[in-house]
Amino acid sequence: MKLVFASNNKNKIKEIQLLMPKNIEVLSLLDIGCTDDIPETATSIEGNAILKANYVTEKYGFNCFSDDSGLEIDFLNGKPGVHSARYAGEQKNDLQNTNKVLDELKNITNRKANFKTVICLNLNGNQILFSGIINGEITSNPTGTNGFGYDPIFIPDGYHLTFAEFDVLQKSKISHRGIAVNKLIKHLSSTF
Repeated sequence: MKLVFASNNKNKIKEIQLLMPKNIEVLSLLDIGCTDDIPETATSIEGNAILKANYVTEKYGFNCFSDDSGLEIDFLNGKPGVHSARYAGEQKNDLQNTNKVLDELKNITNRKANFKTVICLNLNGNQILFSGIINGEITSNPTGTNGFGYDPIFIPDGYHLTFAEFDVLQKSKISHRGIAVNKLIKHLSSTF
């Protein structure tokens, strides 16, 4: 079975391909000839996931899934949230985004946060949402070279390492995206 993942983010695609069963081939947007920058104009993480999946299904006619993720920081009232990728500007720069968060939390003791992922699956005319949340806290300094985005400053509860210190397989097993993808896989396994 082939499913389009509505993303060209190589890191996300790699994480998801590691988790998917061998009988499901995950195609990227480039694999189907889509070079469009799909608009993410919704006001919620769920809304952006739906927008991206619907775009691929409506424009290209494929069964697909999409995800949207965000870092939600308690002290910042859930920011950056839906704006996580563009928190420091439209250029979507991971280092600038991370530095902005660290600046805003300077001298703040409440560093609780969570990562949230919502996956939208459009399959044979039906739409289902799957979510994953992992709680943790924001560090004072970036640590680690693996991962992407806010991974160098996020320590999941119960661990002493940032996501950027985990290898990709370890991270994919416990991360917000991993949780949501596992729900997606269970659904697909029961369907096929």
